Amino acid sequence: MADRVTRFAEDLIDAAAVEGARQSRSAKQQLDHWARVGQAVSLRHSTARRRVEEVLAGQLPLRDLGPEERVVANAELDVAISERAAATSYGELLNRQGLCAVAVDGDGTLTRFLPDGSVEAIP
Repeated sequence: MADRVTRFAEDLIDAAAVEGARQSRSAKQQLDHWARVGQAVSLRHSTARRRVEEVLAGQLPLRDLGPEERVVANAELDVAISERAAATSYGELLNRQGLCAVAVDGDGTLTRFLPDGSVEAIP
């Protein structure tokens, strides 16, 4: 099976290199392994999977899952939270609410981002 060039988040590659070394796999082999395991879990339409999906949809409390189901639900939630956090600009959210945001800019300078769109360095 031929490989395709793709990009992965740096933290995944780093984690795959560490776990791959423990499992006698390369980082690529570990990423392939994780992807195949995730695919198998996602495609399995068992009662347990449906219960996990109900928790993710807010239709069932997490406490109603068994220990193994909770592991899967928590992993799904961790990934969803990480993806959402990476795609969210908290500065923009704060500015839309009329609040000032403070962050380190691309040059490493502590900077204030004001709701009116102006930017000022913090000495």
